[in-house]
Amino acid sequence: MHLHILGAAGTGVTTLGLALAQQLNIPYFDSDDYFWIPSDPPFTIRRDPAERNAAIRRDLDKAGNWILGGSIIHWGEKVFPPFDLIVFCWLPPAIRMDRLKAREHSRYGDVIFTDPDRNKQYMTFLAWAAGYDNATGIANRTLDAHEQWLQTQGAPILEIREDLTTEDRLQLIRGKINAAPQVEPEP
Repeated sequence: MHLHILGAAGTGVTTLGLALAQQLNIPYFDSDDYFWIPSDPPFTIRRDPAERNAAIRRDLDKAGNWILGGSIIHWGEKVFPPFDLIVFCWLPPAIRMDRLKAREHSRYGDVIFTDPDRNKQYMTFLAWAAGYDNATGIANRTLDAHEQWLQTQGAPILEIREDLTTEDRLQLIRGKINAAPQVEPEP
């Protein structure tokens, strides 16, 4: 089973992916773990795309069944095996931005307000995240880009466009998994 969950920052992709992985007892892979080199502060050093793609393909091939979370729409062709199901998460911008602010404060504490460099990084991140719905963000991380990419996919797609609990989202996905034909892995 190859599941892909994507959506804007703050829509709960990682929370949902981890919960589903636990229910299905399969690994969860987060695209950020491949896109970014671990650093302090985090999310500041991008990994070389060829290295990133080779690493994620190797890990997915080794896992067999998996869930992949995050935006991978411009990572290149033939990086990912066919998906059995794609889940797209969307939330109204105000809810999503409130969640992001709470998440960032929970993760990093007051340093995002008190340290000038970290505050600049935090404010830049919030501005980038806010640009998702109105297409002012980075071209490959906008609602328009995600919707266009979804139209090119052959796998079944479940769109979750409301503020549901993680449990409610899991039930929707489990129902879709049970109804979807399974794609055979490539040899």
